[in-house]
Amino acid sequence: MAAIMVTPTLLIHGGAGTVRRPQGPDATALTRYERALAKVLARGEQALRRGASALDLVCQAVGDLEDEPLFNAGRGAVLTARGEHELDAAVACGATRRAGALAGLRHTPHPVHAARALLEAEAAPVLLIGAEADAFAHRAGQAAVPNDHFRTAEREAQWQAWHGARSGVPSLDHDGVLTSGTGPLDERSKMGTVGAVALDAQGRLAAATSTGGMTGKWPGRVGDSPLLGAGTWADERVAVSCTGQGEVFIRAAVAHAVAARMRWGGLVLQEAAEQAIHQDVTGLGGTGGLIALDAQGRWAMPFNSEGMYRGRVAVGQAPLVAVFRD
Repeated sequence: MAAIMVTPTLLIHGGAGTVRRPQGPDATALTRYERALAKVLARGEQALRRGASALDLVCQAVGDLEDEPLFNAGRGAVLTARGEHELDAAVACGATRRAGALAGLRHTPHPVHAARALLEAEAAPVLLIGAEADAFAHRAGQAAVPNDHFRTAEREAQWQAWHGARSGVPSLDHDGVLTSGTGPLDERSKMGTVGAVALDAQGRLAAATSTGGMTGKWPGRVGDSPLLGAGTWADERVAVSCTGQGEVFIRAAVAHAVAARMRWGGLVLQEAAEQAIHQDVTGLGGTGGLIALDAQGRWAMPFNSEGMYRGRVAVGQAPLVAVFRD
């Protein structure tokens, strides 16, 4: 039987939520985010051309996004109700069905690389939390950083506005306009969870997701990103990375819902992904989106929010960066 030819592909996202279209003199205000995504895709395309594995592709892309302070992962992560940072990440390999995930990291600069190290460790658990997660990351080679390593002036201002509102309700990083005594904060400063899915030349799939969570979240809160089947999934058929209201994505097991619809329901990727967002998430009153890629190179990036920061690149094809539906 002849081997099925696939086109190596990388998808990335930088969060979904209420993203206002810039108007008037601010019509190009979002270009710095689009440029950041394009830069990550350009490095991803180079790795695709070198024949990088799917696992390498997603970890490189998410690691790059963790280094970009515009996004809510790594440096630039949002703050908890206590005004501190707690980071989560997961990596899943479809070919081996191995996964590694860490939650509540406070001193690890690249959560996604630590999650991969856990995936590759012998006789390791799938998920570590808190101080032990940080300790593992440091044993795996990452130097410890102070918690304020992740802080930026924009995140501090965002937290101050949330704290001043005194609602006690955590805020999605990319939803709405937080206000302070001096007026609304820059809508462009509020971005969400980052993630990537990839298909390599050998037909292998992988997914990775990383996040700082929600502004004002309970200390110790864990969202969907590091939970296999909720915010991150990869098997031999499909790889998925989600972004949105984590509690809803956990309750609906959204990432696995895509895979289940394909495996047992016989749906194609686009139908499975659309149903997971527009039926499961919407049905529970949630907002968000996902990126997904199947073993034939078909892809989907549905969302039910106003926008989702996303991009795609494949060998021999022009890269795509998009925010809104049009």
